[in-house]
Amino acid sequence: MSVDRKTLESLSAPDHMHTRVNALAFTDGAPSRETVEKVYDHLDFLHGVNVYLNAFQGASTWALRQGFISIGAEDNSVVMFSELMDSQSLFLTANADTVYYVSIIDLTSGPMVVETPPMALGIFDDMWFHWIIDFGLPGPDRGEGGRFLLAPPGYDGPLPDSGFHVGYSGTNQALMLGRSFLQDDDPKPTVAVIKDRLKIYPYVPGGYGTSVATLLEGKVPPGKSAESPETRFVEASGKAFNTIPPSDFGFYEILNAMVQEQPATATDPETMGQLAAIGIVKGEKFDPDERMRKILDEAAAVGHATARAALFDVRDAEGVRYYPDSAWTNMLFPGGYTFETPPPLVTEDGIKPFPPGGAKKLNVRTLFFFGYTGISPAMCMRLTGIGSQYLVAFRDTDDAYFDGAKTYKMSLPPDIPAARFWSITLYDNQTRSMLQTPQRFPRAGSQSYPTPAADAEADGSTTIHIAPEKPDGVGEGNWIQTDPDKGFFVILRLYSPLASYFDKTWKPGEIDQVR
Repeated sequence: MSVDRKTLESLSAPDHMHTRVNALAFTDGAPSRETVEKVYDHLDFLHGVNVYLNAFQGASTWALRQGFISIGAEDNSVVMFSELMDSQSLFLTANADTVYYVSIIDLTSGPMVVETPPMALGIFDDMWFHWIIDFGLPGPDRGEGGRFLLAPPGYDGPLPDSGFHVGYSGTNQALMLGRSFLQDDDPKPTVAVIKDRLKIYPYVPGGYGTSVATLLEGKVPPGKSAESPETRFVEASGKAFNTIPPSDFGFYEILNAMVQEQPATATDPETMGQLAAIGIVKGEKFDPDERMRKILDEAAAVGHATARAALFDVRDAEGVRYYPDSAWTNMLFPGGYTFETPPPLVTEDGIKPFPPGGAKKLNVRTLFFFGYTGISPAMCMRLTGIGSQYLVAFRDTDDAYFDGAKTYKMSLPPDIPAARFWSITLYDNQTRSMLQTPQRFPRAGSQSYPTPAADAEADGSTTIHIAPEKPDGVGEGNWIQTDPDKGFFVILRLYSPLASYFDKTWKPGEIDQVR
């Protein structure tokens, strides 16, 4: 008795196939030489596209590091925006509302201590954008500032008994990304506190945080913490420099540099396998031949196009639309900071976590890291009064992308749910950085620095006008300038969001084209 013909046909290769890889030929299931070459070219292309989509975060952190070095900020120094970040520097969707201070912490010589300032919103991520630990209001210091000890990969040496918040990095460097609030719409007092309190120095075992009882066990030698060196701040306000990876063959070169400097186990084996499939292997030279380089050039182009499609025109099935029949999206609520499980619900009966999702939302992860910087549970928690929330719009009420030559307006209803402040910022479609116009700070909001605060209407609502020229009768604080030759997208930020945001009883108006 033999297997029926239908079963055999379902698992057999016909002599000829017509696919998107063009015509493929087989002889009793054995591929022709021409078919083998076609499918291997296609397989290498697929791996190249997958690397672009699934490893963008590694290239992003490496580009950040190279951007800092370009302005003289070596590892363990702090890139400081004392006058706030503006549109001169290229950062993925940064804001012009808070004081930024950013550093790459070098862990190659052992654990490092970072003393953080109070009243911050900050995160430590590794160089693959894996979250390590928060600092500031959402962190274990709860906004009071504290000592954070970052341990390098595989560290098994002594750690203090207490006195430090310990985080473990999977990479030899870690990213510190801090934001602090203005005081009375003035960055100067905030900057002074940061420069006074922020310190970065090596951890010395057996000193502060280690009890005498522990020393007497004989496992940790007595030590005395050395005087912390003066923190080196590199002023970046108004400087023009780039922190965004390229989208051509150079993308793979940046990833190779990252892989060579990090442990082979710095990220998951699946991603490392995709990198290895295109020739990026820890300890080996990345030297693609002419054929492979041509394939990777095309793979970068297709990966780039795919990431842009995911960011600008995300499919409804991904679940990022925050309100029904609205252009406003929130990228992290479908899968949380792991892109797998939504953030817990916060109810009157307590916090209720969701069960593990079991599958990564790969398209959401791609669009997130292509458009944004850093990752943390605090970026998508449903707690009121802590952290910040983001709503992003790429289209107007006619379902068209925003055009810098046109005039738009939007209305924010009364009682905007932000205990600290709110802002609206425009971003260049190409760079995903703040839109460059003569206005310098492409934002409007409730703060009166660095641009005038927006004025509310008599009914408590606030109307924002978005146009290349300020409309007649509109105040400076209610207008964001556009470039007639550039497309843009819009982010609404709510700092210390309130319950009406999470329960959606408050909803921002859509963005209407006026002319």
